[in-house]
Amino acid sequence: MGPARWRTMSANTALDPIVEDVLQAQEPAPAVLTGPRSSFNAVLARYGMYLSVFGLLLIVLTVAWQVFGRYVLHNPPTWAESLALLLVLYVTLIAAAVGVRDAGHIGMESLLAIAPERIRVALERVIHAMVAFFGSAMVYNGWLLGASVAHYKISGLGLSEGLRYVPLVISGTLIVLFSIEHIIASLRSLEVKPSWH
Repeated sequence: MGPARWRTMSANTALDPIVEDVLQAQEPAPAVLTGPRSSFNAVLARYGMYLSVFGLLLIVLTVAWQVFGRYVLHNPPTWAESLALLLVLYVTLIAAAVGVRDAGHIGMESLLAIAPERIRVALERVIHAMVAFFGSAMVYNGWLLGASVAHYKISGLGLSEGLRYVPLVISGTLIVLFSIEHIIASLRSLEVKPSWH
């Protein structure tokens, strides 16, 4: 059925009443968690994604400069590869934390989809608690590892090796905050509104 025929069908008011009901039915918006904690987390998630997008842009520019330096100038910058690798850590870890809040992370939901409502809700809470535990492990171990290598320098940049572990601590902290928000929303039978809507 071509687009023109579809327009004439949808403009036709003599459709079957059941079809009209289906076409006009809208799913009610779910109740969302509100309050200062949710607003604060939404701002953190939004600016975390802005930072990740900006970091991705810097990666592209850095790699482009490295390629230009190597193949056009025949004098590649020694710092470009180290900077790109450092930026990849910041971009991926912070964006992954935002994905936890906005439910953009990969999940195997087939078991949850077939489970009864009470079991599904309980499993979701357990999952968020496990994710929060993982985030706290990221913070703790990232702090320890960063402190243990802080006196070494990143080759080509001259910056502290500890900077490689800063995004691990930031991301872990955000993951804990966002997981707690999801648990609170679940306990109140609410949902977390993604920060991009």
